[in-house]
Amino acid sequence: MKNTIYHNPRCSKSRETLKLLQEHGADVAIVEYLGQPLSKVELRKICKLLGKKPLELVRTKEDLFSELGLSVDNGYSDEEWFDVLAGNPKLMERPIVVYGGKAAIGFLTSWLTNIRCVNKSPAREKIATIMASDT
Repeated sequence: MKNTIYHNPRCSKSRETLKLLQEHGADVAIVEYLGQPLSKVELRKICKLLGKKPLELVRTKEDLFSELGLSVDNGYSDEEWFDVLAGNPKLMERPIVVYGGKAAIGFLTSWLTNIRCVNKSPAREKIATIMASDT
C-alpha cells in the first residue's frame, strides 16, 4: 500500500496527525474516508498491517454503533465486521496512517513522531525509528 493517511477533517486528532506529518515532510496521500469509504479489500490490508482484527478498528462508543444494534460480543465474524466498516465508515477509528509498509492508528502521537520518512533530511530524521520496533 502507498503512504496514506485515512483522514476525517472534522476530527481534531486527525487534523493534528495530518499537520504533524506535513510539518515533517512525510509524503502521504490524503484519503477522506467518509467521502471515499474503504473497500473490504483495503480494510483487510490495513488490518494486516496493523496486526489487528477488524473489530479493533471499530469506534464502539460512536452513537451509530448502538443505533445499528451492534455489540462487541454479538458473535460477528471478521468478515461481518469488515462489512460493517465498509458500509459505515464513520465507525472506523481515525486517523489511520500507512507509511513504509507499516500502519498505525494516528492518534498514537509517539508513534507518528518517530515514523521513518523516505527523505532523510535532518528535519525528517527527527521522525525516525519506532517503526522498526513497533511490529
